[in-house]
Amino acid sequence: MSALQVIGDPVLHSLSPVIHGAMLKRLGLDIPYTAHVVKRGELGEYFAWAEKNGVTGFNATMPHKQDLIPLLDEVDGDAALFGAVNTVVMRNGRKIGYNTDGVGCLAALEEAGMWPAERVVLLGAGGAARAVALKLAGSGAKTVYVCNRTVEKAEELCEADPNGVLKSAGFAPEALAGLCGSADVLINCTNLGMAGCEQFEDLGFLEALPSHAGMFDLIYHPEKTELLSRGERLGHRVCNGLPMLIHQAIFALEYFLDRPLDHGEMGEAVRDALKNR
Repeated sequence: MSALQVIGDPVLHSLSPVIHGAMLKRLGLDIPYTAHVVKRGELGEYFAWAEKNGVTGFNATMPHKQDLIPLLDEVDGDAALFGAVNTVVMRNGRKIGYNTDGVGCLAALEEAGMWPAERVVLLGAGGAARAVALKLAGSGAKTVYVCNRTVEKAEELCEADPNGVLKSAGFAPEALAGLCGSADVLINCTNLGMAGCEQFEDLGFLEALPSHAGMFDLIYHPEKTELLSRGERLGHRVCNGLPMLIHQAIFALEYFLDRPLDHGEMGEAVRDALKNR
């Protein structure tokens, strides 16, 4: 019997069992999907345990996204480019790693009517920002400004872009306002505005956004951050991170099952499950 999991530390708070469970139920598949705590340094032991217990695939969160790479037989293009894996398929004695964050973001932006776009202002330079920025850079954006309080970190991310689309920038409000003046999309990849985290000190730079610009925030708790609330009051299209979370999970399940899925139907199943949890 096959089984699927999400691993990490901490991981018991993860929504992945709810999301994947809803999709598997809609598909009529009796495949368990559970959360499994795996501490840093325990991946070797986990692989041995997983093979003995019928695990055929798993999602990975912190602290394993980078540590998995040298342990895999094959790493897909996006995962290799991002330097991080969030999905592993174990099939025919091989362990293959993927990263669905980038394609999940693109699908969410398309669904919200914010993609394709030429000029993107992206806030943050951490792991999520890396996946999103590099995916946009390779998918048709002409310029993606990576804005970070530590400019050196933004520069490091930009150096990983083989297309020369990423440009590093600072995080001061006046600098952000200057970049936002010609942006098609503003994307927040920081935790600023997340429940229990630090907030933006000054959102005045949003006044500079053109009327057609969309705003996408990877945060989904709260459902609408102050960034999105302010943008909505200014008349912009806004979208939180839940669609990206759902789409990246659908792409992961496609890898697990080795077949395409209807994203509309799967998204409906997930949203129903999240409402009723």
